[in-house]
Amino acid sequence: MSFISILFDKKSEQLKAQNAESPPFFIDLNLDQVVDAIASKWSEYNLNPFFYLSLNTVDSIHYRHEVFKDLENELVYEHVKFFAEEMQKVKNYLKLVEKLYYQHQKEIWFLYAVEIYCETIKKFSGDLNSVQLKSRGLVSFKDYLQNYIKSKHFTSYYNEVKKLNEELAKIKYRIIIQNNSFTVQNYEPGINYSDEIEKTFQKFKQGAVKDYRIKYDSTPEYMNPIEAQILNFVAQLNSGLFSKLENFYKENAAFIDETIEVYDREIHFYIAYLEHIEKFKQSGLKFCYPVISETTPKGTGKEIYNYEGFDLALANKLNELSSVSNGKQARQTGNGKQVVCNDFYLEGEERIIVITGPNQGGKTTFARVFGQIHYLASLGCPVPGSKAQLFHFDNIFTQFERSEKVENLRGKLEDDLTRIYSILEQATSRSIIIMNEIFNSTTIQDVSFLSTRLMERILELDTLCVWVTFVDELASFNEKTVSMTSNIVPDNPALRTFKIVRRQADGLAYALAIAEKYRLTYSSLKNRIMQ
Repeated sequence: MSFISILFDKKSEQLKAQNAESPPFFIDLNLDQVVDAIASKWSEYNLNPFFYLSLNTVDSIHYRHEVFKDLENELVYEHVKFFAEEMQKVKNYLKLVEKLYYQHQKEIWFLYAVEIYCETIKKFSGDLNSVQLKSRGLVSFKDYLQNYIKSKHFTSYYNEVKKLNEELAKIKYRIIIQNNSFTVQNYEPGINYSDEIEKTFQKFKQGAVKDYRIKYDSTPEYMNPIEAQILNFVAQLNSGLFSKLENFYKENAAFIDETIEVYDREIHFYIAYLEHIEKFKQSGLKFCYPVISETTPKGTGKEIYNYEGFDLALANKLNELSSVSNGKQARQTGNGKQVVCNDFYLEGEERIIVITGPNQGGKTTFARVFGQIHYLASLGCPVPGSKAQLFHFDNIFTQFERSEKVENLRGKLEDDLTRIYSILEQATSRSIIIMNEIFNSTTIQDVSFLSTRLMERILELDTLCVWVTFVDELASFNEKTVSMTSNIVPDNPALRTFKIVRRQADGLAYALAIAEKYRLTYSSLKNRIMQ
């Protein structure tokens, strides 16, 4: 196949990514934090738009899986990383050229940049030929490089670069300093008095002494007027060569091949993601390549599962993960905080996960995990978890509690209803809906009524849904709903395990939360009576 992109198997998708914007659900799912953590180190490559566009076919997802798996080969990754680093050096040289003031200095540093580019391209082509590649993306790019370095255009200016460098290396000149002036002449062999002077004074040398020589700024940007004038004189003495150098500079301003430049930007999507998740892997957390289930007709199975999944945004906050605790279920950091892993699955006609339980028990985090993992899978990335099968959705819709805004002139309930209506208008049987404690600004009777009607509509759509609620009745609505609850420590109900498990809602957890809120638990009442 001909090379299109290392990220996209279709040109249309590559073009679409150029103007991609952050999806509306990013903030609710904390995906904005995930993407910022991944891409911030590589800001000059503008990677964010690549994370804003879900892939629209399962084959496109497999295309990226293949590249990720090739990069798991340590040797392949080293070659790819070396190429990226050398291309960064080329770009740094070009930035330096833009900052330099003296023209001849600009032209020489430009030549250095082109030389590094040519040598890097040739080496990378050889490196890719020396390893076994399986991904369509890297195999087709390898073929592209082979054809590119054989092209007349590349061989022409590569040969010119080598010739110019050889001629520049042969230049020799001498400077004669007399009184307050200097003269630059072509080099003529003569006596080297430096060796004679060093030999004469060798007997006086008694070890290390203080160096009284003046140190000049040796950074490439710095060239004082005297050095610049010397370079001008050298150019005059070698006018033919410097004329060639000037022409080369003018004629090859856009020497970086456009396809290679695009590849260099896109490959950093993989590099950035792999580097980001490596620190979690080292702490014992797991990532896997999910099986992506195809679109199914309405009413048929949408089996999905994920084992040992976790919130990538939360895990990143708990930085410097250092040890593993509680077996496979929780990973502990150096400061004692834990990354808790959870499982979920839906099978047969099951469509909706209803999550109940006490406040601060990890319910919202679990809902975010469900959305994060599905979205990362739609990007073709390895996802948190040891094993996963996920649904290829067309859109994700979220409804999380938001503070009232004066400018919209709506109360919280009206705002909830307006947003829910918008979701139901757009959602299809291929969508995912994630809701977190909606309608909580009204009475329990109204919440039950509205939630029941909303549940009926979602089941009609046959969409996948995760719903965090305190209305226990929703968890046993019908055979398509699955009840999951947040666990507490049996001996101490005030302590949360942050584990969300399949279990029928019993209302006790919510009752306990209310009792705690109003200080009506046994221990609270006992303390108040004793006071």
